[in-house]
Amino acid sequence: MARYTGPRTRIARKFGEPIFGPDKHLERRNFPPGQHGVNKKRKKTSEYGVQLREKQKAKYTYGMLERQFRNTFEKAQSSKGVTGEVLLQLLESRLDNVVYRLGIAPTRAAARQLVSHRHITVNGLVLNIPSAQLKPGDIIGVREKSKSLESIVDSLTTKKYSKLSWLEWDDSQMAGKFMNVPERTDIPESIKEQLIVELYSK
Repeated sequence: MARYTGPRTRIARKFGEPIFGPDKHLERRNFPPGQHGVNKKRKKTSEYGVQLREKQKAKYTYGMLERQFRNTFEKAQSSKGVTGEVLLQLLESRLDNVVYRLGIAPTRAAARQLVSHRHITVNGLVLNIPSAQLKPGDIIGVREKSKSLESIVDSLTTKKYSKLSWLEWDDSQMAGKFMNVPERTDIPESIKEQLIVELYSK
């Protein structure tokens, strides 16, 4: 299963955002990595560089490598609607992302691991494919045997479920409902999707 396993804080510092989730090191050193850090004079980035940076930011945010991200983009391109918006909707509809959004896991990487290790169910059945696309009405829950898992209990206790109009959470059942595919205005990520579309269109 391909995924990024390198230094996370370094990447977060590069973009100046906690794209992998809360990061205490980033709060202390919120300047670009490298020997000269704060004082390094940045050259003006080319148009291509700006577009590439935005694509890399999206890839790291959702925990995907190039081939998988490219395939998702091509799927968005062949769908009806605005390509950039559809791309973000497809990324937000991934099972690992929804597990993270519901607060079952503290980060997307942790959510991916929970799914892979068969702790998550969709409509009552165990589903261990992090990239699985959810459909409106799907019920995402924690497997009965995993409800007492320390990491899940801690995440649900410390990270209160963030109210998103397209998700619904039931504490008593430890399950959430994927109400509908989110609109662009409902997606909190600060990604300029049009730049990604322009990059792939070259």
